[in-house]
Amino acid sequence: MWRMGEWNMSPQQRLALIEGCVELGVTSFDHADIYGQYAVEELFGEALALRPALRERIQLVSKCGIQLVSPARPAHKIKQYDTSAAHIIASVDNSLKALRTDFLDLLLIHRPDPLMDFDEIAETFEGLRAAGKVKHFGVSNFSRHQFESLHRRLPLSTNQVEFSPLHTAPMYDETFDGLQDLGVAPMIWSPLAGGRLFRDDPATEALRGTIARIAADIEQPFGSVVLAWIMQLPSRPIPLTGSGRIEAIEEAVWATRIKLSRSQWFEILRAAQGHEVP
Repeated sequence: MWRMGEWNMSPQQRLALIEGCVELGVTSFDHADIYGQYAVEELFGEALALRPALRERIQLVSKCGIQLVSPARPAHKIKQYDTSAAHIIASVDNSLKALRTDFLDLLLIHRPDPLMDFDEIAETFEGLRAAGKVKHFGVSNFSRHQFESLHRRLPLSTNQVEFSPLHTAPMYDETFDGLQDLGVAPMIWSPLAGGRLFRDDPATEALRGTIARIAADIEQPFGSVVLAWIMQLPSRPIPLTGSGRIEAIEEAVWATRIKLSRSQWFEILRAAQGHEVP
């Protein structure tokens, strides 16, 4: 829901998008307190208030831990991270109020904080669960070691990381290996590289051509093939689509039905990296 504020939708149009997603089987909605300069959760909550019963059919995800310099938060003087108990609890309370809900299904720490105390975070998470404010917990953009350090103290549900054919680091820095070992599925942000895969750019021409050829061979949409490529990893990544167009969300759902051959999968990897595997 990062860009919901840019979609220029009325509350009724936002509700129609949410309902359209649910009809497609897409029931998890990813937020962060800072999205849209602290405004997106309120936009979503305004739409949800038009159909309160819909809350029982969806899962709400939010993140906290980043403080932006924003008119919405005049006390913030510098962009910084804050994973203290006081900030996490205040952020959750603000998100619940904005989303007009009594609980979050999943809360993530948005970025690793150099001053984060694993014991304090775990204790805070336990308190939020006991209070009925959050059901499950996870992190975003954490390294394998950071994830496992917190996971030992309190079981985590996911690590949301950037991954796409243009950003393959999690396959090689042990992020995906560690999560697969623990049986934890990563969430993936920017799986289509922020739209770069659709742009006419000489730097991505070979990759785009390879994906387009495979998509034509199997008669599937370009975007669906990219998402299928990601979901084929054994850690079972869950891509996030950031689109407000129901057609793009339909393509994302269609990707769950696609199985690439091993050769097709490695053709995309070769094109992404610009060389054969060693």
